[in-house]
Amino acid sequence: MKAFTALDGLVAPLDRANVDTDAILPKQFLKSIRRSGFGPYLFDEWRYLDHGEPGQDCSTRPLNPDFVLNQARYRGASILLARENFGCGSSREHAPWALEDFGLRALIAPSFADIFYNNCLKNGLLPIVAAPDVVERLFTEVAATPGYRLQVDLAAQQVVTPSGETIAFALDPFKQHCLLNGLDDIALALRHAGRIQDYEQERRQREPWLFS
Repeated sequence: MKAFTALDGLVAPLDRANVDTDAILPKQFLKSIRRSGFGPYLFDEWRYLDHGEPGQDCSTRPLNPDFVLNQARYRGASILLARENFGCGSSREHAPWALEDFGLRALIAPSFADIFYNNCLKNGLLPIVAAPDVVERLFTEVAATPGYRLQVDLAAQQVVTPSGETIAFALDPFKQHCLLNGLDDIALALRHAGRIQDYEQERRQREPWLFS
């Protein structure tokens, strides 16, 4: 997966609580397990005025002008500001795949659904938990300031606002290490490839009937 170290990104505000994974990526798009190509279908039922299906050319679909990610001032955003319980619902990795494929690298909310939170970290996305009053203030500042950007430093575990305010956030040290170094579960296992191969060779000699 792509490593996350630091980010200076445009912020888009999604002012909705309890956004579930079916809203992030509707169920009809779960047929593929390629991890890529889901960005055009992110928030499909909110972004478009028609019903989307896999393989559809989204460049010709009618956009919902009222949806935040369709508004010109938020195009190119890499940080999504959200409300509480973001990512609730079914535990589909396709949701963080779609967010990352769209170009988002960090999410800020008062709380995240547990499985979604961990799925983000395993796929190169940084979910940042901030106090409700901090999130409320960020929503106000983003609305009042076109081009509002935040700086995220994962090593220092802090977010810096345009005014210089520092917002600290917590993250499990092991998960921080994996994200900083771009290590997903497969990459972690492959670090021990030599020992795995040695074990397989030893087992083949010890229990050859299993390999006939």
